[in-house]
Amino acid sequence: MERFIKDERTGISYELIGDYYYPCLTSPASPNVGRYGRMRWRYLKEHRQVFYSQLVLSDKLASHLEEIDQSASEMMERLIKDMAERQGVTERLKAENQLRWVGMMNNIRSAAEEVVLNNLIYA
Repeated sequence: MERFIKDERTGISYELIGDYYYPCLTSPASPNVGRYGRMRWRYLKEHRQVFYSQLVLSDKLASHLEEIDQSASEMMERLIKDMAERQGVTERLKAENQLRWVGMMNNIRSAAEEVVLNNLIYA
């Protein structure tokens, strides 16, 4: 019996180990993603195992995580900017009352992150 065979229909290679052929599946290289990509990866792995397995087997996990990470970062920047403008958080406020500015920006950042997490990461 041959040690390695390839199924032409599926394109998957198999290795003979003992009396059985096992698929030659390799773990994909870790994608170069940031915080939100890692959060999405953990969520998929723990709560959406079927979708996670489909992404891994189709070799689309890295591109999915990179896309989510980029989208989440852009959404965070946009939301923080828009919320700060609506609430009147300006450079003038920063110069006049730094503690108030920091508190308001922290609240804005927390609210924006909650929106991003609910709409992109945990969706």
